[in-house]
Amino acid sequence: MLKFSPPRRKPLCSQKTSLAFLCSSATPSFPSAPSSPYLSNMAAAILNSTTPQQALRIFNSASRNVNPAKTLKLHSAIVHFLTEAKLYVKARCLIEGLIEILRETRKPHKVCSSIFNALSQVQTSGCSPNVFGVLIGALCERGLADEGYWVYRKMGKLPAVQACNALLNGILKTDRVELMWEVYNDMVLNGLLPSEVTYGILIDASCDRGDIVKARLLFEEMIERGLKPTVVIYTTLIHGLCIENEMLEAESIFARMRDSGVVPNLYTYNALIDGYAKMASVEKARKFYYEMLDQGVLPNVITYSILIYLLCKIGELVAFRSYFVHMVKLNVIPNVYIYNCLMDGFCEAGDLSAAMGMHLEMEKFGISPDAVTYGILMKGYCRIGRVEDAENLFCKMNKKGLMLNSVLYNTLIDGYCKKGSMEKAVEISSQMIEKGLQPDLVTFCTLINGYCKAGQLEAAMGLYNEMTIKGYKPDVVAYSALIDGHFKNGYTDAALQLHKEMMDAGIAPNVFTISCVIDGLCKDGQINNAINFFLEQTTAGFSAEVGQIFKASKFLSDMRGSGLQPEVSDYAALIQGHFGAKHVFPVMMLQADMVKMGILPNAFIYKVLDRGYQETAYFASAQKCRDHLWNLGLDYTTLSFTQSPV
Repeated sequence: MLKFSPPRRKPLCSQKTSLAFLCSSATPSFPSAPSSPYLSNMAAAILNSTTPQQALRIFNSASRNVNPAKTLKLHSAIVHFLTEAKLYVKARCLIEGLIEILRETRKPHKVCSSIFNALSQVQTSGCSPNVFGVLIGALCERGLADEGYWVYRKMGKLPAVQACNALLNGILKTDRVELMWEVYNDMVLNGLLPSEVTYGILIDASCDRGDIVKARLLFEEMIERGLKPTVVIYTTLIHGLCIENEMLEAESIFARMRDSGVVPNLYTYNALIDGYAKMASVEKARKFYYEMLDQGVLPNVITYSILIYLLCKIGELVAFRSYFVHMVKLNVIPNVYIYNCLMDGFCEAGDLSAAMGMHLEMEKFGISPDAVTYGILMKGYCRIGRVEDAENLFCKMNKKGLMLNSVLYNTLIDGYCKKGSMEKAVEISSQMIEKGLQPDLVTFCTLINGYCKAGQLEAAMGLYNEMTIKGYKPDVVAYSALIDGHFKNGYTDAALQLHKEMMDAGIAPNVFTISCVIDGLCKDGQINNAINFFLEQTTAGFSAEVGQIFKASKFLSDMRGSGLQPEVSDYAALIQGHFGAKHVFPVMMLQADMVKMGILPNAFIYKVLDRGYQETAYFASAQKCRDHLWNLGLDYTTLSFTQSPV
């Protein structure tokens, strides 16, 4: 999953660095245990130091011979001194290092209680709440939020807001949101005013859980209290709104952000671009892309991943190539995800050679293909009927030691099923089981569909019974294939029973399902039942795509009866409709009708025909369309479905 939120704050210190300014050697040794009076004197000397530098010198010198696992007197003294001097970061880093040392021999809660007790025994001029606040921050930074909460309850007083924020954030990371709100309510009830950081944590928590209403309320509340949202808070809220597809509200917050003088950053723009990309709003996504460039905000690999993925999905091959060039010019290095998007776009457009070219290019630049890469290329080969080449890629992947998953196996199984090679499809299924991968819903439905198309209805029903025993619910593709298979074999009652089972299971029929039932009833002589069934579907709120196709066909017939000649665009719309309903024969009739009427198909028509024939596995017809395109002197890959059919 792509990340659009700003990166979490990095720890200001690590175990290694936290001890570097406190100890003179990287590997402390403890030759002999100093006497108790000596430790008490050194602790007193630290506490009575006049400057932090003096206190640290005494600590560094005395701690060389002290094992923290034996006594914490010196550590307790220096933490108190640094906290009283308001050197909170140094104090916290010291405790973090101490926590890691003690965790080697003690459980987390024992570590926490040991440090807490040692700090409690030091008598100073009253900085205890801050000392324990530093301890809470250190524990949460080290992933010990439960122990931090224990200190919070144990200390008896409310720590400073910074410590409470550290605790809220630590608890949030453990996904215990109820406890986080409990601490926040405790803060408010005890009169501790939340800071910008507090609201940032709470808004982030609300957005992460989809509670955008609460996030908005918190945002308005902080403004009412006179607090100014930071760029991180604005971006978090905008990202949350984009996830919920509330783009108008997201733009409104973006406008308020700019009006208040807060400058949007890379993460803000990425959130908006991604939001519009999910809605397939290319113009809006482009608008924010060019706006960020105008504002001097440089895109990163995530920005281009979003844009290229969007353009690939809508088939804008020329456009996504141009963004790829933009990326290279701005020295943004493409990653495997971007190359996968590009290859997927080319494969979707039927340009497998271009996809393979991208595959060679990524390997040339040292970017290793992953399982998704091979899956895309395998699917591309299967789409044009070259299943054996897909299997060769599969074997190549296996030799490289990449993990073979069920998606890859299902791709091969689907390829062989569409080719009618059911024995090979079953063989791949057996190999899948031998590798320890169990057939899933997709595997069963693919094989059922394959057996039905091959006329092996008994085998398809065997798989249907097996998958239901295993607890899998067939999808609409499997049910439609079974219904169609039973109708074609004259088992009308069984087909209608399967349709009833499908509806009872809450699976909505698609255009192909409805077409199968209507066609099956008509062939069985039940014309009235077919008409009634069709009327039931349209009045029940079905998409009515089948009905629209029938109406459009009748309209075309009426036009010709009135002496009017249909245009190319009329034929294009009908062909697309029939392909959507998996009606291949009517498409062929329309092609013949165009020739008869003296209407020459244009490039757009051939593109529609090619894609439709490929999706319905009529590969020879698809190739003929490409040949026609070539004869027209047109490059297949430059054509877009957004072009006009006229």
